[in-house]
Amino acid sequence: MSESTTMTREQIQQLMDSSPLIRFLGLSCTHMDVGAGTLELKMPKGSQLERIESSGQFHGGAVAALIDTAGAFTVVMGTQATVPTINFRVDYLRPSTGGFLLAKALVRRVGKNIGVVDVDVFDEQARLTAVGRGCFGVAPA
Repeated sequence: MSESTTMTREQIQQLMDSSPLIRFLGLSCTHMDVGAGTLELKMPKGSQLERIESSGQFHGGAVAALIDTAGAFTVVMGTQATVPTINFRVDYLRPSTGGFLLAKALVRRVGKNIGVVDVDVFDEQARLTAVGRGCFGVAPA
């Protein structure tokens, strides 16, 4: 990809904001590096994302959505392709608590048809709370 076609963080955020679910989750792109194949997304905790009301813990579904979104947009930033999820896996290591979660995604490989991304999720105390890996289809935009 040439420099002139490299996506910016603002463009990634604009694409994310076009999704009603991503807007509902309040996801924001806090960092990206196309050359390194890394992207970071932040998800604030609202009461609607709690596992049990007033538990202080994020629901596992919200954590999974964060991982899926981080993986997909890490492929998007480097390919500018339409990127449907083929599959993804989540391992929950501890309850995700605090005011926000930070997903740090790393491209493992993007080929002609499939991209593979690993995602680590940290709480606001920088504790690793979940890990995921996703496979995404790569179709030209």
